[in-house]
Parts: sequence; structure tokens; C-alpha cells
Amino acid sequence: MTIDHDGIEPLYLQLAAILRDQIKSGELPPGRAIPAESRLMQIHEVGRDTVRKAVRLLRDEGLVVAVQGRGTFVAPQEPSED
Repeated sequence: MTIDHDGIEPLYLQLAAILRDQIKSGELPPGRAIPAESRLMQIHEVGRDTVRKAVRLLRDEGLVVAVQGRGTFVAPQEPSED
């Protein structure tokens, strides 16, 4: 999935969707750091504000946690109820 810079959907929502998919698929497993802001900016050709908004959205959803001085990590997953 790539960012559509000419699309209608805001870039931060597109980036959040990409990261959300990587988390849900296990590509970014619980406890793993997500790429640094600068790396996400480079990979997806977006600005710092876009990255910060996307990460804030994922944090609000409980998918990632920020650890001051260390980075942002994928949150532990809740056990699924069967």
C-alpha cells in the first residue's frame, strides 16, 4: 500500500492505515518499534506533521505506545475472545 499524494483522503489517514495494516498483519509485531519519524518521512515522502498525526491517531486507538527517549512501539495485543 502506498500513499496517494493526489488523492482526496488526507495523507496522515493514509499513513495511519498503512501502519495499522502492518500491525494487524504481524509485519510490525507487538513490542517492536515502528520506524522513526525521519524514516517514515523518507519512505512515504510526507512531512513531519503528517507522520506525527498518523502516529497520534494510532496511539489514540491503542495500537502503539510512546516511550519517552526510546521511540514508539507496537502495543501488546489483547487476547482474542473465542
